Amino acid sequence: MARAPRSGPYICGIDAALDVVSGKWKGLILWELHAHRVCRFSELRRGLPGVTEKMLTQHLREMEQDGLVHREVYPEVPPKVEYSLTQHGHTLIEALGPLGAWGTQRIRREGHGMVDLGESVP
Repeated sequence: MARAPRSGPYICGIDAALDVVSGKWKGLILWELHAHRVCRFSELRRGLPGVTEKMLTQHLREMEQDGLVHREVYPEVPPKVEYSLTQHGHTLIEALGPLGAWGTQRIRREGHGMVDLGESVP
């Protein structure tokens, strides 16, 4: 089922923002790209346990269309493709910071566990 284009009209700013980051994996993709600056597709897959290749591809394409992610293709054999955040993507990371802090407090308050990825998670 194809998703309707994201172009409003929106009820409020939160509606517009959530439209861009909707989906289980988009926030985590943003976090991975922010943490590592530049990632190849396989690196993103390893950093996001449970994401399927199809879902990662779909989310990366949507985020590229939304101006959040830059996709750099190098003319090599085999092809080399790297992903990074755009300036617009970095502004979204800044906006999501307080939401992440709220989520961390909720995890602690509710006593929920966190996935151990072998590194520090903000």
